[in-house]
Amino acid sequence: MARVALVTGGSRGIGAAISVALKAAGHNVAANYAGNDDAANAFKAETGIPVFKWSVADYDACAEGIKKVEAELGPVDILVNNAGITRDGMFHKMTKEQWQEVMSTNLNGLFNMSHPVWPGMRDRKFGRIINISSINGQKGQMGQVNYSSAKAGDLGFTKSLAQEGAFKGITVNAVCPGYIGTEMVRAIDEEVLKKNILPHIPVGRLGEPEEIASIVAFLSRDDSGFITGSTISANGGQAMI
Repeated sequence: MARVALVTGGSRGIGAAISVALKAAGHNVAANYAGNDDAANAFKAETGIPVFKWSVADYDACAEGIKKVEAELGPVDILVNNAGITRDGMFHKMTKEQWQEVMSTNLNGLFNMSHPVWPGMRDRKFGRIINISSINGQKGQMGQVNYSSAKAGDLGFTKSLAQEGAFKGITVNAVCPGYIGTEMVRAIDEEVLKKNILPHIPVGRLGEPEEIASIVAFLSRDDSGFITGSTISANGGQAMI
């Protein structure tokens, strides 16, 4: 069944792959983005998927943005909370701003996006919320105390909200990618990839954005309603949690 899907950070990287996969599954997709107008417009031109600009760190902007999406496409039944940022640094050097910026987007953003669509999902007795967490939210990562904390918080959010939504036909699940071959990861020095990253991935390669997108597409299906509160790890065996 075709539904309206909203993907945050949906015009680049993993988010772009998710948007494309959901469109291929027959859904009407809206891609949110925060800042890169050129990339968003290029994505729209290439895929035909409409793009909407706002920061998921701003609750009021989220509520207003969702209203615009719903006015154009209809009520949101599938929400993919994919938007995320990094502000890495060793903890003794981390600033309050680095901590707060990551928390505002990577954790508060889940509340800011999910809260406005939740009443409609409850009323319609259907909803799919998929939160893109991270391997580092499961195992931690030196130099990413802020990021790992936020992504671990995403998992608690997922499990708790899943319990509230279950009897209303709303599922809430999380996907934890490992190292995925996005533009950002592929920009890492090749020697660093070969020596410090790939040896720790049992399958011996980076993941592809489309592999994460296929998991999200599956969790979004009408017939995936018995899966909720789950965390799916997609990391090539790097952390078997």
